[in-house]
Amino acid sequence: MKTYKNCQSCAMPLNKDPKGAGGGTNANGQPSHKYCSYCYEGGKFLQPDITAEEMQAFVKGKLKEMGGFMKLFAGVFSKGIPKLERWKNQ
Repeated sequence: MKTYKNCQSCAMPLNKDPKGAGGGTNANGQPSHKYCSYCYEGGKFLQPDITAEEMQAFVKGKLKEMGGFMKLFAGVFSKGIPKLERWKNQ
């Protein structure tokens, strides 16, 4: 099984997930190790109809809300979202 450092939906570092590394869960309740708990629970995306572009805008907005250092890198950080696993086939 491939190991991911970042959520493959929103790019959040999985080790920063409030529910622990790989915070999202698969349908069987096991950690997904691919998606964070903000994006994925019980084997389903919490925002199933969101597009990669909408996710970019959402993440950029959240980073700007955090202010300081994160505000400076919001655009750079969110730029790679369309290349993540969730969005590759869209």
